[in-house]
Amino acid sequence: MSTPTPCWLCARPLGHKVEWHHPVPKSRGGRETVPLHPICHRTLHAHFTNAELQRIGADHAKLRDKPELSRFLAWIADKPPEFHAPTRTRRR
Repeated sequence: MSTPTPCWLCARPLGHKVEWHHPVPKSRGGRETVPLHPICHRTLHAHFTNAELQRIGADHAKLRDKPELSRFLAWIADKPPEFHAPTRTRRR
């Protein structure tokens, strides 16, 4: 039996719903895509602009160190792969 592919952001196994994220946004020339849970994908875009995502690039360790994401990752860690909740947006 093969090991399920983990989410690029939270490293939990992926469920039935998978979204593909460009670590460097397509609008900024990004071509690579990585698999994410829908809640992880929405959280990334709720907290970071495309310019910020471009600067961070594919270094998910840098993203995980950001305070707003580290709190989210600690909260989501024990949730099942299909877990969904409304995504909070940051105040800009």
